[in-house]
Amino acid sequence: MNIGPMLNVYPDSMGGTLDDIAAFLQKTEMKDVFSSCYILPSIFHTDLDRGFSVIDYSLNKMLASREALGQLEGLGIDLKLDFILNHASVLSGQFQDILKNGDKSKYRDFFIDWNKFWDGCGRMTEEGYIRPDPEYIKDMFFRKPGLPILMVRFPDGRNVPYWNTFYQKVTYRMVDAQDLMQAAGLQYTESEMLAELLNRQTTEGKEPSEILTAEENSRVTRFLSGEEKEKIVSCMERGKHYLGQMDLNIKSPLVWEFYDDTLKKLAEYGARIVRLDAFAYAPKEPGEKNFLNEPGTWELLERIRELADKYNLTLLPEIHAGYGEKNYEQIAEKGYMTYDFFLPGLIIDALESGDGSHLAAWAQELIEKGIHTVNMLGCHDGIPLLDLKGLLSEERIRNLIDTIVGRGGYIKDLHGQKNMYYQVNATYYSALGESDDRMLLARALQLFMPGKPQIWYLDLFAGKNDYEAVKRAGAGGHKEINRTNLTTEQMKTSLKKPVVARQLEMLRFRNTFPAFAEDSSITVNADGNRMEFVWENAGYEAKLTADLKTSGYVITECTPDGRTGIV
Repeated sequence: MNIGPMLNVYPDSMGGTLDDIAAFLQKTEMKDVFSSCYILPSIFHTDLDRGFSVIDYSLNKMLASREALGQLEGLGIDLKLDFILNHASVLSGQFQDILKNGDKSKYRDFFIDWNKFWDGCGRMTEEGYIRPDPEYIKDMFFRKPGLPILMVRFPDGRNVPYWNTFYQKVTYRMVDAQDLMQAAGLQYTESEMLAELLNRQTTEGKEPSEILTAEENSRVTRFLSGEEKEKIVSCMERGKHYLGQMDLNIKSPLVWEFYDDTLKKLAEYGARIVRLDAFAYAPKEPGEKNFLNEPGTWELLERIRELADKYNLTLLPEIHAGYGEKNYEQIAEKGYMTYDFFLPGLIIDALESGDGSHLAAWAQELIEKGIHTVNMLGCHDGIPLLDLKGLLSEERIRNLIDTIVGRGGYIKDLHGQKNMYYQVNATYYSALGESDDRMLLARALQLFMPGKPQIWYLDLFAGKNDYEAVKRAGAGGHKEINRTNLTTEQMKTSLKKPVVARQLEMLRFRNTFPAFAEDSSITVNADGNRMEFVWENAGYEAKLTADLKTSGYVITECTPDGRTGIV
């Protein structure tokens, strides 16, 4: 497999479009730097979560073109693309067909009808959804407070609950006096007052039925009959709009047709690696935790692999879990590549403590167990911390958190729980104290670790924490701290910075020197603050000698004829 460096971008990260990225990679300074490119899913037709809520897998016309994909292929750059197994957007054609046709929809069971799933395992509530009995949900893993439900209105007026693990948003169309006059036969004056009340309070997140029965609104609503209230609610519900990521029903044959069609399309785009996002949430059974269920998770992956093999695609399952749970090892043992989510924190820990023993031990485990990884420093989703549990002590992890937060990072806790740390959002450069020397040593360590190195575009340009982007994003916008879109001019200027130019030199060496190959022999040694990595293949040798305390390092090369040099 190609283990050369992989650029990681949104299609609008570098210049504004994928065409701009392709043009930039054709610059002399970028020649032979990357062999792969991971383009995040906003390259597709999406709505929410900057791409992770897919409407369909056609290209986003505003951000990407077939011509740009062809240019990347011409540069010898293959693609890594996302396939979101667990869910699709409310705006997908399949879910919209359900909203339009209800029980008559071809896709009625394409997504998970909550009440059908839990039938016989709980009691029906007044709101129209089944609340599962405690014994069935005591071990269930939730990504947000409350039950993961989105209630949607069917054409016959019923509200039907669908499983919704991740994001959702419900809004109501603004109404005016004439809408309410026509819907319920009201007089103009009361219609005008009701329209103002309904528009204001639905914007605040209240339901129309709640608004019409609230005591504090009785001055406006007291003249309404029960029948008139029902007609008004029906009018409002018909104007309801949904956004959200709806869980797919993997027991539906139509879902498997969709999976096959999608993998075929990704291969046609030039993908060689497909990242399986949120795959561990897809297999669901009553009474299970519904995250990495066994054996359902492995059965799902095997069926997906059979489809992927038809299109020569390598699968990269994405999962965050503590080191002690050994999920990464399970994935590797079953023949899949896995993410090295441990490396970002381990490198910062090594640089802060001057102790490379934990980093060396992890590298040695990868070598001895033959685990094939994609590794990284920064990424679109923060610096992982949950993953380090069991690999570093709680004290070292806490020190790591305090250090990055002290340098301007934001803690992301899982499910909003204070003591369930998940990740810290910061640029990697800022997490390292905005030190060029540390950034360069961190990059060198990454490039000499076992695996395929994935390079977050903002790390390449030594990007700093973007606090203005966080402010603009509002509540929940902490991830924008590390997602600054760069203009072509900014990138052109940054190429002159020594910290950028030196990274490009190292990446080009990693991409082109024959010592780096999938079957290379790798040795790692750590002695206090000193570390040494050596890659050997076909008589070629590449060596990294690093001092973690001074951030000094030397990279040397040796060819089969005995010629040596410093890179």
